[in-house]
Amino acid sequence: MLLDQKPLYRKIIIVWYDSEAVCFLTLIFLLAVFVFAYFGIQTALYTPEYQTYVWIPGTVAGMSIGVMISITIRLIRRFFQQREK
Repeated sequence: MLLDQKPLYRKIIIVWYDSEAVCFLTLIFLLAVFVFAYFGIQTALYTPEYQTYVWIPGTVAGMSIGVMISITIRLIRRFFQQREK
């Protein structure tokens, strides 16, 4: 049995976790994580016992920057797609 490609009651599903508000809240949270990691890097660099562990907050900072860039690209694409319509 083939599925109907155009069902009668088709609704557009709005995904709550991909809304603009949640994206902006995630960006704010990730900025706080980056600041926390930055202070961790500074503390690890100034404390001789912890200098070998500077990679841990560095990794956290790098991952938070990566996700922030990804979300920012998503928001920019969404802005230009809405502007075209």
